[in-house]
Amino acid sequence: MKKFLFADLDDTLFQTLEKCAVRENLEPAAYYANGSVCSLTTPAQRAFFAFASEGMTVIPTTARSIDAFRRVHLGFSSYAILNFGGVILQPDGSIDADWQARIHEKMKAALPGLQQLGARINAHAVRTGFKGRARLVEDAGTPFFIVVKDPDKIVANLTPIEDEVVRPWIEDGHGDYCVHRNGNNLAILPTALDKANAVAYVRERLMQEHGEIISFGMGDSRSDARFMADCDYAIIPRRTQLSKLTVEAL
Repeated sequence: MKKFLFADLDDTLFQTLEKCAVRENLEPAAYYANGSVCSLTTPAQRAFFAFASEGMTVIPTTARSIDAFRRVHLGFSSYAILNFGGVILQPDGSIDADWQARIHEKMKAALPGLQQLGARINAHAVRTGFKGRARLVEDAGTPFFIVVKDPDKIVANLTPIEDEVVRPWIEDGHGDYCVHRNGNNLAILPTALDKANAVAYVRERLMQEHGEIISFGMGDSRSDARFMADCDYAIIPRRTQLSKLTVEAL
């Protein structure tokens, strides 16, 4: 029976230098557009990836865009799920057109709300002196979600935006959107945009190709929990948002 690991990337298989608990024997794993190193792997992460790759097919399941994913140098050979599930790449690297057509219509319907919220966030930033701005993430001709980061990487600066702008807006009749908050990353997504939906689609494709399969889900954040719960087994890296909410909280 074929085994597949649906794995988040950032803070799961690698991370930035600032987040490396151990800073010895690190190796580059992902790069910025200018060619400088973005993220690194620890010896333990490299050992795990080698172990997983020997017995399973690893399927990246990430918020990264197509361009950012192509700057990850780990080596993948099957499907890839990008943009929180908004884009699925086939094993040959091409975009899955059926999935793209399906998700594009849903994102098109969600766009006016994202634009409205983005304007509210930016107006709040001007009033309060917050340096960051809302950015609409688009890829493969489709708008997906809004992300806000603090340029000074002061995580607490995002809290007023979440509590005073984003959540009241959602609660005031805009229920088709949800919040993903992890560190210096505040993302607002249409509820139709979910890694779990894309994983379900790819699992169905894999079963058509291979018959019954065993699936593993691996991720670090709350937004990964849904697709991990749909897999046969779940793997959680320690010292992450998801581990603090689950195993470390017991």
